[in-house]
Amino acid sequence: MILLDSGKVPVDGSEIRLYQRGDEYLIKLKGAVLMNSRMHGSEEALAELGCKVVANKEDASILVGGLGMGFTLTAALKQVKPSAVVEVAELVPAVIRWNQSFIGHLAGRPLEDSRVQVFESDVAKRLNFGQQRFDTILLDVDNGPEGLTQKDNNWLYSEAGLQAAKNSLKPGGVLAVWSEGASPMFTQRLRGVGFKVEEARPRFHGKGRGGRHMVWLAARPA
Repeated sequence: MILLDSGKVPVDGSEIRLYQRGDEYLIKLKGAVLMNSRMHGSEEALAELGCKVVANKEDASILVGGLGMGFTLTAALKQVKPSAVVEVAELVPAVIRWNQSFIGHLAGRPLEDSRVQVFESDVAKRLNFGQQRFDTILLDVDNGPEGLTQKDNNWLYSEAGLQAAKNSLKPGGVLAVWSEGASPMFTQRLRGVGFKVEEARPRFHGKGRGGRHMVWLAARPA
């Protein structure tokens, strides 16, 4: 396995690393694998499910929280019209840099799409930017409701964070949240702030292969 590059995570300064093993790429933090280029079916499902509400809508506004290896972003772009605007908030500068260089080809270089606006930012700052701005919010930060990269990310999954997300959605808009595993408490928290909630269990690899991750689809009432 070859170390291609490394960078720092803001706030705590921990090191994040990009590795290559043959045609496989891995992003690691503190020795744990955050992302693997061979397992992205559930990340694509996050966008496919979350963007159904805007598939035929002109001038749709989408927020993607967490760039990762770009698979969620590419899947979202496939769902929306040419008039859509897709904002991406990525906290870690190195992840943006890697998508512009080492791993951009994996997802078809989505950052080069004219509909995409990239912000080197905590996604929470985009949520608090204004009210009822987004038709869809796709949230793939850390491993879900249990933060790994940043303890502050736990706020995103708190009652206050979910209320901020709900306030940032247009009526009928959808918050789609990816997680490594299920969390009945998180489901109840979503319902507690007024979302209509559905749950999906897409497979790691897609097309009926591999284990399952978790996606919550939380709709703001119209």
